[in-house]
Amino acid sequence: MLEKIINLDKELLVFLNGLGSPTYDGFWLIITRQIYWTPIFLLVFYLMYKKIGLKNLLISIIFIAVLILICDQTANLFKNSFKRLRPCNDLEINTVIRIVKSSKTFSYFSGHATNSMATAMFVFLIIRKQYKYTFLLFLFPLIFAYSRIYLGLHFPLDIISGYVFGAIIGFIFYKLYQLYLNNFALKELDL
Repeated sequence: MLEKIINLDKELLVFLNGLGSPTYDGFWLIITRQIYWTPIFLLVFYLMYKKIGLKNLLISIIFIAVLILICDQTANLFKNSFKRLRPCNDLEINTVIRIVKSSKTFSYFSGHATNSMATAMFVFLIIRKQYKYTFLLFLFPLIFAYSRIYLGLHFPLDIISGYVFGAIIGFIFYKLYQLYLNNFALKELDL
């Protein structure tokens, strides 16, 4: 059963990766780098600031930093435990896919997908009631993680697993954030 899932995963990668063309390679190399998303991150932080205030924004940024640290280290733990080769290093398919970028690290599961989904989920849950189009935040992990398939760095299952883990961690951190704010607000009332 597991072998069948892995074969389907490879077939889907070959299909999705094959949709690319050299014309768009530069675009997807930009998309895969977090630094180029900075203007969007700053816009989201500004929107958060407008609705939750500076103090809560700073608290949420600390939560996001810890969230990313946990997601990143967990993804690395899984990668080093499963040791699944990246598509660009998988001898079974690396001659039939487009390799735009390569890496020597392991593949399962995607840290990019995990971090981006966890952050998007966390922020979405904080500001979803204040903005009508908050769901658009989920375009970030979708586009960001697809770039990893396009470049030949991750299999679809790496991305999906990262999404699931990231969504769970984002939700847990949102609950912890609420708990922290509720306890902090109660302590302020006692003063």
